[in-house]
Amino acid sequence: MQHTHIDRAIDYIEFTAPDLPIIKKFYGDVFGWSFQDWGDEYVSFSDGRVDGGFSRGAAHASETKTGSGPLVILYSSGLEAILEKVKASGGSITRDTFSFPGGRRFHFADPSGNELAVWSDK
Repeated sequence: MQHTHIDRAIDYIEFTAPDLPIIKKFYGDVFGWSFQDWGDEYVSFSDGRVDGGFSRGAAHASETKTGSGPLVILYSSGLEAILEKVKASGGSITRDTFSFPGGRRFHFADPSGNELAVWSDK
């Protein structure tokens, strides 16, 4: 399912899972999610309203936090401007802008240490 991206809104949620076939079966059976494989290390999902993905691994970790949990990803049509606003407002960049199939993104920590990401298809 393809949806319209809303500027500066939560757009995608990313989880980690050590076994992608098991996680696909679980969410497919329980909630009816649909999936698309992107190689052996990543699978995206759609629940009909929100898109997300699972990367193979035990937990998200960055320089600012350790532990597990979802990575909330916001969309921006102006990635560089948002990156500058994050830095100017007390956030810190935990992963510099990088490209992936479909766009570019960066990760940041908010002033409390919560890690989020911002992506753009431009």
